[in-house]
Amino acid sequence: MQSLLSSRPVLWFLFLFNLTVAAVAPFAMGGTQGLVTSAGMGVVSLGAGSALLKGRRQAAQQA
Repeated sequence: MQSLLSSRPVLWFLFLFNLTVAAVAPFAMGGTQGLVTSAGMGVVSLGAGSALLKGRRQAAQQA
């Protein structure tokens, strides 16, 4: 499961999907629920984005 979650296509999907949901959630849901959903999805998106950048740096150092 770890190798699946750390593959580049899955990380890109997590990053883009969760970023989109984080941007739309406050408008689609009302009040506090939209804000909490947006914050949670934003954290997941930032985590996937940082993993993408981390992998990019490691690949550049090995080359």
